[in-house]
Amino acid sequence: MKLVLLGTSGYHPNDRRHTACLMLPELGVVFDAGSAMFRVADHVQTDTLDVFLSHVHLDHCFGLTFMFDIIPAGPLTRVSVHGEADKLQAVREHLFNEHLFPVGPPFDMKPLTAKMKLADGSTLTHFPLKHPGGSVGYRIDWPDRSLAYVTDTVAAKDVAYLKHIEGVDLLVHECFFCDDQPEQAELTGHSCLMQVVELAAAAKVKKLVLVHINPVYDEDECYDLDAARKIFRETTIGVDGLEVEF
Repeated sequence: MKLVLLGTSGYHPNDRRHTACLMLPELGVVFDAGSAMFRVADHVQTDTLDVFLSHVHLDHCFGLTFMFDIIPAGPLTRVSVHGEADKLQAVREHLFNEHLFPVGPPFDMKPLTAKMKLADGSTLTHFPLKHPGGSVGYRIDWPDRSLAYVTDTVAAKDVAYLKHIEGVDLLVHECFFCDDQPEQAELTGHSCLMQVVELAAAAKVKKLVLVHINPVYDEDECYDLDAARKIFRETTIGVDGLEVEF
């Protein structure tokens, strides 16, 4: 299975990264719809698309308005956007408000259920995360592999959602801050590097990819990967276009 990182920035895009959007092309599954959502059109391999929103802060959802170009590029016969019911209502009422966008959404909106069977028989579950306004993380389990996506939350080696990501083959986790602003991370509901790698080690995952990188960082040097890899060796900083096999 291949995961394509289409957007790996948080808050706003910069010259190196667009905001949150990840895709499993073989499965027709997308996580979040940030500014990188337009890139989905280049990776469609199925005739259906399921978009799973972690939450609806603008850097994670405004790419839904790009769907008018994505659907015919497929061509896609069905597009469904999944999320918590109140978040979907906010998208419907506000993002697609006639004063902000001239036409209604060209897709179905479906509230999350406890467990979902995906097209290939795999199982998707979700779990709550601590973040202003609320957020959810996702896990997909196949018979021979697993993936978890966790963004916009405060990591810790004993955090409540640890049990939901335990033992996954690939953990994609936000890392908005280096390690010099722990108070700001806590205040804004985001994570620092060492918090994330300590969590990955505690959860005994196999591979960690960091996303939702702070766009004000011109480079990634402030992330001390040498120190991080002493705690969790299989740590990678995600960049737009990276393809991860798992």
